Amino acid sequence: MKRVLITGAGSYIGMSVENWLKKWPDKYEVNTLDMRSPDWRERDFSGYDIVYHVAGIAHADIGKVTEKQKELYYLVNTKLAIETAKKAKTEGVKQFILMSSMIVYGGMEHITNNTEPKPLNFYGDSKWQADKGVRELETPEFKVAVLRPPMIYGKGSKGNYPVLSKMAKKLPIFPKVNNKRSMLHIDNLCEFVRLTIENEEHGVFFPQNEELVNTSEMVKLIAEVWGHKIWVTSLLAPAVWIGKRMPGKIGNMCRKAFGSSYYEPRMSVYSCLKYNLRTFKETISETEGR
Repeated sequence: MKRVLITGAGSYIGMSVENWLKKWPDKYEVNTLDMRSPDWRERDFSGYDIVYHVAGIAHADIGKVTEKQKELYYLVNTKLAIETAKKAKTEGVKQFILMSSMIVYGGMEHITNNTEPKPLNFYGDSKWQADKGVRELETPEFKVAVLRPPMIYGKGSKGNYPVLSKMAKKLPIFPKVNNKRSMLHIDNLCEFVRLTIENEEHGVFFPQNEELVNTSEMVKLIAEVWGHKIWVTSLLAPAVWIGKRMPGKIGNMCRKAFGSSYYEPRMSVYSCLKYNLRTFKETISETEGR
């Protein structure tokens, strides 16, 4: 029986992993911890084998953030993560798993094992500082695993996927783009976390779906799931070109949706971690609830 504490009670990823692990009640005992109150520091970590840290602030609108709000990102995403890891280490936890993010690479198009993280903004940097900070605490007795997943999606998820899904179900026409994106379905992430716990893994990991995603093909697939006909055409390419170069939120969304950002697929293949349970087409059907 492995005892697991998930920090970030009520979060989409935290709840998903909690429910996933509870499918094996004879193997995992799972509890969650709300980090929004300072009372979390009074919680005794010594009864746990693993701390899975998912608490943090995501989906930053980098165009409209005050200096005070930026400080909050570092307080939550960086300081809180490192403080939690230090407490876990001091109180005898054997393994600490941090949810970092692909954002530490600053939106680079093609990421390989030789690509160095280079955050473009305070959000990415706050994740990167935590990523580095917790790994510095590792010892033979305190294993640290850092996960840098790409966009996570699934039923009930937030972020860009729901926006694209809504467009796929309503629009009669959509731009054709030749991009590549790494994505990770929530079930595949949950299984990756379970195997990371089961095998007592440590190091930096890049979980992603087996198939790289083309935005136009994904939107077309979502439309098909709903029986909606959508025309994907390159005639809208100029609009995409303009949108990607606009400042602020609109430009950021266009770059995320239509630009390329992907891990070299072989980076995400691990001999002891067979975590991709669903094909991309299956994940779309599951996410759309069809």
